[in-house]
Amino acid sequence: MAHKFEIYKDKAGEFRVRFKYNSETIFSTEGYTTKASAKNAIESIKKNGPGAPTDDTSES
Repeated sequence: MAHKFEIYKDKAGEFRVRFKYNSETIFSTEGYTTKASAKNAIESIKKNGPGAPTDDTSES
């Protein structure tokens, strides 16, 4: 599979989610204290991400 979500523990012991495409990390989340919260973040991204607008703040 070319893309996937990964749940991992950081050095502080928190759970984080990263999204990888062709083994390149595209983004990672904040740290969560429970794995369940990290899984909820994945579900939220899947549900809300496809319809999210782009906010281009590079132009004034």
